[in-house]
Amino acid sequence: MAKRILQIIPSLDRAGAEKQMALLAAGLPRDEFEVHVCALTRGGPIEEDLRRADVPLAVIGKRWRLDPPAWWRLQRHVARLRPDLVQTWLFAGNAYGRAAARACGVPRIVASERCVDPWKTDGQLIVDRLLTRWTSRIVVNSPAVRDFYTDRGLPAGLFDVIPNGVPPPRASAITRAQLLAELGLPQDVWLVGLVGRLWRQKRIKDAIWATDLLKVIRDDVHLLILGEGPQRERLEKFRTQVRIRDKVHFLGHRDDAADLVPHFDVLLSTSGYEGQSNAILEAMAAGVPVVASDIPGTRDLVVHGETGYLVPVGDRAGFARYINRLLDHRDLADTLGQSARCRAAEHFSVEKMIARYADLYRTLLA
Repeated sequence: MAKRILQIIPSLDRAGAEKQMALLAAGLPRDEFEVHVCALTRGGPIEEDLRRADVPLAVIGKRWRLDPPAWWRLQRHVARLRPDLVQTWLFAGNAYGRAAARACGVPRIVASERCVDPWKTDGQLIVDRLLTRWTSRIVVNSPAVRDFYTDRGLPAGLFDVIPNGVPPPRASAITRAQLLAELGLPQDVWLVGLVGRLWRQKRIKDAIWATDLLKVIRDDVHLLILGEGPQRERLEKFRTQVRIRDKVHFLGHRDDAADLVPHFDVLLSTSGYEGQSNAILEAMAAGVPVVASDIPGTRDLVVHGETGYLVPVGDRAGFARYINRLLDHRDLADTLGQSARCRAAEHFSVEKMIARYADLYRTLLA
């Protein structure tokens, strides 16, 4: 009889942790695992991915940071399902989900941390430490995330590292010419892409500044920023202040991002910290060379000089220099892109990610 697994996550936005959870929920072998998903706060675009995979879904409707009625609704949902194992994701999912699973007597509870989280308060880290007593394992996507939490007092023996998985690229539904026409750009320009939520962690001002430096030496580079977030208005104002509105394009949230990435000449990531970037992995899988901040987590993905380039955090001139090198030497860019594609397929496939989770579940449920 298949073991029932419940995945609890704060929302179903199209973001890194949500994508990985959906790939896992849809891909686990059905003869062994009956997978359910519960969104704590709200649904979102990932709902459609889960429905296509026939994964049962519930939305609890949590409204506030501390929301006792939502916790009771979650507890009732867990009690009705009677799962053999609960896996929780991100801080709210980990906190509410582990408490509800414990209250319902779920025999195995797995937590998941996805990022180096310097924003967490002392109180939140205390909650993380207290909840480890009810936790069978904590899954992280990179050694950097594991080290961050063990340095803050979580037991090292609880952690398993399971890297993110990226599906093989599919053919883009649009041509490069169609994309350029949509943007109103000429055919002979270079496209540098940045994909991510517009918040401080991503240091997107550094990307705009680097594009401004490139504009000094060449007139054919355009930065495409895909994503939404609380800093958009401030970043658009900064773009105007540095007089580079003609070269920096905010495209907002794009459901067709996967169709745009293959047309990037370079993928740029200026983040100050990450866990393991899905945007970088997706670009690598598409054969796009990457220029990224030299930070833990990203170092697991990008091999400097082989699949892309790593630049010290905040080194705007460094970002501009390596982008310019890739645009000037297309044979080099093609070689790095092909190496990136091979690395993504060999080390970060969805199949390997799912197999590692399945092995963990089998061990815990044996």
